[in-house]
Amino acid sequence: MKTNIFIPKKIKIGFQNRDDTYTKKLAYVIYYDQKGILRKQKSWESWRDKKINPVEFDNIPTSGFVLNKKVGDYASRWNHRQAYCRVYDERDFEFEITIENLLYILTNTSCIKGKGLEGLFVYGWDGKDLLLMPIDSPDYKEISQYNEIIHAKNYIKSKDLIIGATYRTKQNEEWIYMGRFDYHTTKGEKSYDTNSRYSYDYKWIYTDINKGKHHFFAKESTYSWNNGLDLLTLKSLGDKFIEIISSDCIENYSDLFAKLECTTSYSPLDASKDEYIVYTFEEFTEKFTEGRSLNCFDNNKRKLYIYETYKEPGQYFIEDRNNNNNYLYNNKIMKGILEEIYNNIKPMYKNEYLVNGKLYSEGK
Repeated sequence: MKTNIFIPKKIKIGFQNRDDTYTKKLAYVIYYDQKGILRKQKSWESWRDKKINPVEFDNIPTSGFVLNKKVGDYASRWNHRQAYCRVYDERDFEFEITIENLLYILTNTSCIKGKGLEGLFVYGWDGKDLLLMPIDSPDYKEISQYNEIIHAKNYIKSKDLIIGATYRTKQNEEWIYMGRFDYHTTKGEKSYDTNSRYSYDYKWIYTDINKGKHHFFAKESTYSWNNGLDLLTLKSLGDKFIEIISSDCIENYSDLFAKLECTTSYSPLDASKDEYIVYTFEEFTEKFTEGRSLNCFDNNKRKLYIYETYKEPGQYFIEDRNNNNNYLYNNKIMKGILEEIYNNIKPMYKNEYLVNGKLYSEGK
């Protein structure tokens, strides 16, 4: 189970009259967050029967929960009702939990026929989903420690940040503090070809926007996008960080910083540094052993798309994609075998660089 389950100090319950429940009323449970704000109140107010007074309880370990029955798991036209399990709370109301939550409960406690669930439970939330949490589960100790930090509200201040230190967010994520730098983003606008008779004949023009100084946090990513780096950039910290995990500079800080320098968030692209390199014929043909198509450029830096025809294997089309729009028709400029195409256009790939001179993308 996730360890970023939020366990509130106080819960609030609204009701609807339901004949298919043991108590004749179904509950919608919501909670007060660490700031004392009632969460999910809008949907709760629209759901509950205002003729039935809501109640509030301290969210302390409680016993006496009984499994009732499964509900949902049916489709009506395009609507699908997810399966839930109804649970009786001895404070005289029933509520619904997910099947995943039910399986977790049964993995960590026993259910005795006629007596219900053994042990003590608290209400928790995983995002928007309510959970019934057995306090005897192996995860509960770690979840409780996390919630003690949340409720203490000792948020990390900007002035206390340490380069290379590791911090924990309210979402229980770990981030490395990289420093405070200018944060760059882009704004895209369509540039239409006024000489074209097609309204969709356009290309995107991107301009750099400097958002000013931001705090940069990073961690390694399993994805290759953004140079294998996940970034979190914040103008101010607010209540984002709740704990410093380690004040020691992480060992691979220099490696992370080298990756950071190669991102467009740290330094914008510089089109004047674009580098066009002609494929060797071996490199060119190898691309088509990896797939059936290739994006490249000709010696006029015109963007081209080369692909094999399905009806004639071994024959390839070249399409003009210079306008960045893939929806133009009749833009085929050549057909032939790979050797003919290579000798005719001398295909090139492009390397892109940032303003700081770092390589951003290779072979794009």
